Amino acid sequence: MKKSTAEAELVAPRRAGSTRTRKPEVKGGANNISPDRRAELIEKAARLFGAHGYDKTSMRDISAAFGILHGSIYHHFGSKEELFIAVYSSGVDRFIADVEKAVASYTDPWQRLEAACVAHLEALLSRESPAATVLADWSSSYSESLRLALVAQRDRYEKLFSKLADAVELPEGVRRRYFRLGLLGALNGVLMWYQPDGDSPATVVKHLVGLFRRKT
Repeated sequence: MKKSTAEAELVAPRRAGSTRTRKPEVKGGANNISPDRRAELIEKAARLFGAHGYDKTSMRDISAAFGILHGSIYHHFGSKEELFIAVYSSGVDRFIADVEKAVASYTDPWQRLEAACVAHLEALLSRESPAATVLADWSSSYSESLRLALVAQRDRYEKLFSKLADAVELPEGVRRRYFRLGLLGALNGVLMWYQPDGDSPATVVKHLVGLFRRKT
């Protein structure tokens, strides 16, 4: 069943962007780089994308940060879009790994969901990791092909979070779909107001999740 526009907004609204001119992809692409160097390149790119956004980060900037000539980066990734998808995918992988690790020691559905929310928020607030890039940047100038690729990656994480949210018992009258959307929206909205010297992510989550729990 096709998701509504609102339900798909784990990261940001699904908007079609303008078409961007892409450099031809180099055959072999990222296969020409070792796994360790690939991870390092993705990490460097993620920090730049996270700090400056997709539009204001160039392949030349990333090449300089990685310590290679500008033209050389295209032997590893055929375009900036291809590299950003790799960064985004790495971020999704990290979100999933963090959440799965956080919930592993709990059996109670609400405890599992709260632990997942803490892991989500901690990853989101870590602006120097690829995980942060997953939510930090959603540009109106993304091409349609890039937008669809990012949506496909994001949906992998949505599936995990939805499974955890669907397992809890909600108060009478609370619709599960709006619960999921409201909770994710509240978590992602923390980026707009969070102060490092304020409440911890765990405290923020405790209060946010508490808004939806059944009163006893």
